[in-house]
Amino acid sequence: MDNDQAHRQLMEFVLAHPRLLVLTGAGISASAGVPTYRDSNGQWQRKPPVQHADFLADLLTRQRFWARNMVGWRFMRDARPSVSHYALAELESLCYVQSLVTQNVDGLHQRAGSREVIDLHGRIDRVSCQTCGEEIHREDIQQWLEQHNPGFAEQAGSIGPDGDANVDDLDFSRLQVRDCERCGGILKPNAVFFGGSVPSEVVARAASAMQQSDALLVVGSSLMIYSGFRFCRWAADQQKPIVAINQGTTRADDMLSLKVDMPCDAVLPPLVAALKGGS
Repeated sequence: MDNDQAHRQLMEFVLAHPRLLVLTGAGISASAGVPTYRDSNGQWQRKPPVQHADFLADLLTRQRFWARNMVGWRFMRDARPSVSHYALAELESLCYVQSLVTQNVDGLHQRAGSREVIDLHGRIDRVSCQTCGEEIHREDIQQWLEQHNPGFAEQAGSIGPDGDANVDDLDFSRLQVRDCERCGGILKPNAVFFGGSVPSEVVARAASAMQQSDALLVVGSSLMIYSGFRFCRWAADQQKPIVAINQGTTRADDMLSLKVDMPCDAVLPPLVAALKGGS
C-alpha cells in the first residue's frame, strides 16, 4: 500500500468513526526529542527502567533513580509537543477524537491543548509520598536535589522516555535523596513504574472511554505492554475496528483493520488538513 492510499484510507476511517478513542505511545513524542523504549521490532533498545518493588525496597536503587532522573528532568521539563501532539489536539477540537489515552508520562498532550486526556501511566511532573500521600511538584524536588548534590547536578547523559538518563559509572551511594518532610516517607514520581499497576480508577475511566467510542486509533505504540494492548482486546470484544499508525511491529498487527507504517508526523498533520479541507 502506497502512502497516498494509506492517507486516503485513514481519512475514510476517521470520517466513518467520528468518536475515536486514541491510544498513544512513545512514538508520538520521538520527534519532540523524547526517545522510545523499543526499536521497530518491538525489542528493548535501552536499559530497562527501575522496577517499582526495587524502588520502594532499596535505598541504593532510589539513589540511582534520582541521580539519573535529576539529569533527565531538565530535558523533560523543557520539552515541547511535536506536530503530532498538536494534530491530535486539533482533531479533538474538530470533534473527531472523543478521548485520548496516553501511555506516556511527559504531559505533552496537555501542553499541546488536548483536554480529554487519560494519563494511563501517570505523570512525572508530580511526586507523592508513598506513606501519607503528600504531593509535591517535581521542580521543587529538582531544586532540592541540585542544592544538596552539586556534583551530580552537573552530569549530562542521553534521555529516556520516562525522564530517566543514562548516567553510569557514578557512585550513587553518595547521593542525598529527599524524603517526605511531613512524615519521612519515600517520595516517588506519580508515574507507574515497571512492575507496578495502573490504578483501578484509571483503568475504569479508560474502559468507559473505550465503551463510548466508535473505534480505536493507536498512535506510536508497539503495544508490547499489556496495559496498552488490552485496549485492542476491548475493541475486538466490542467489535470495533482498530487502526494503528506506528513504525514497525505491534503486538496487535493481526487485529488491525489498517496499519500505517509511517512516522506520526508524516501522517497526522496531513490528516487534519484533509479533514478541514473537506469540511
